[in-house]
Amino acid sequence: MENKIILLVEDNPDDQVLTLRALRKSNIANEVIVVNDGVEALDYLFGTGTYAGRDTSFMPQLILLDLKLPKLDGLQVLQRLRAEKRTQLLPVVVLTTSREEQDIIKSYSLGANSYVRKPVDFTEFAQAVQQLGLYWLLLNEAPPVRL
Repeated sequence: MENKIILLVEDNPDDQVLTLRALRKSNIANEVIVVNDGVEALDYLFGTGTYAGRDTSFMPQLILLDLKLPKLDGLQVLQRLRAEKRTQLLPVVVLTTSREEQDIIKSYSLGANSYVRKPVDFTEFAQAVQQLGLYWLLLNEAPPVRL
């Protein structure tokens, strides 16, 4: 599992800590890059802004994307990812508290690979993150990275 980076796009510090703890508890030792808003996520992926000069030939194996983000929301981030050739095939799991049917439909319409509601209970949350990590990092055959 080395070199399989997870990009966590989450603005809530508590959810960041819970996600990182759940990954560690599941023995998922991959590097996790945490960004706090949609603009920062795009900067990381495209090597701009704060991440100018980042080697964009190394892309995350998995993006965990919250929908309710400042600056650019998760749906806008997803739309930008799918519009660019080099990021259009990256696995994106929407990990959110939203139960809105329109958010689910829009996420899949824009190319999300999965939509998971964050459970409120930590044990359930940890199990969900563990299953996501194991599936997307071990079982799933990722598409080749496009440059």
